[in-house]
Amino acid sequence: MRRRSCPIQEQPTISLGATGDAVKRLQRALRRTPDLGLNVDGVFGAQVETAVKQFQQGAGLPADGTVGPQTWAALPDGGPMPTLKVGSTGAAVTRLQEVLTNGAPGEWITTPQGIDGNFGPKTKASVEAFQAWGGVTKDGVVGDQTWSVSLHAMSATLESVVGLNFVIG
Repeated sequence: MRRRSCPIQEQPTISLGATGDAVKRLQRALRRTPDLGLNVDGVFGAQVETAVKQFQQGAGLPADGTVGPQTWAALPDGGPMPTLKVGSTGAAVTRLQEVLTNGAPGEWITTPQGIDGNFGPKTKASVEAFQAWGGVTKDGVVGDQTWSVSLHAMSATLESVVGLNFVIG
């Protein structure tokens, strides 16, 4: 798992009731521990507090539910995955197309109809079918909500199967 690439002092100390980008970074990091049940919504609620306490306890830190420098340092990288949409290209798109192709039989049915690293209309249609299958907003854009879709039988999310090596630091 990638570790944070930004200095600890850049991350604020946060706890129950906090909102915003730092909370999203925390939620992504916790999801990569893995705590697949967490949504990335930027709200530090009771579920996030419980996940933080469980992580802290497992990491040998004081389990107080407050995320300060020690907890940030122990967490995996909480940077976002790239947002993929029509016009996106590269290795992340290629890997997405592989997952959408190989995981589709009997599931979301529509595949990208090729693995070429170019996010075009057929990949968008496959993403929309995957989003409908996963119960998230069907917009053809792979962002936080789509990355967090559980792949059920694999005990993983789209994000973890595509590969966390694409995390934006």
